[in-house]
Amino acid sequence: EVQLVESGGGLVQTGGSLRLSCVVSGLTEDDYRIGWFRQAPGNERTGVACISTTDNTPKYEDSAKGRFTISSDNAKNTVYLQMSDLKPEDTAVYYCTTSKLERIGPDLYGIDYWGKGTLVTVSS
Repeated sequence: EVQLVESGGGLVQTGGSLRLSCVVSGLTEDDYRIGWFRQAPGNERTGVACISTTDNTPKYEDSAKGRFTISSDNAKNTVYLQMSDLKPEDTAVYYCTTSKLERIGPDLYGIDYWGKGTLVTVSS
């Protein structure tokens, strides 16, 4: 059974930084994408970043480019999302996901597993 456990959320001021972590277990196949989605109150879930498990190629949604960095520590089975220059509009629950497909944006097709999420709140 695949399990995704997120941590690292919290309250931060505008311009601050946070690093989210996602511990992945039970993933037995190769060639997956580990992604980060977020959902703000009243909004749909949208993918902000994903990384390939085979070659660590990252991909970002436009609002995340230049501010967020996704990385992977295969020895720890952990994927990170380093977020900097945070803005109030980044406030959301952030979810870790697995997918065979590269998923950025609101298309949820092909997302196999979701973590329970971690809340990020950016105060103005």
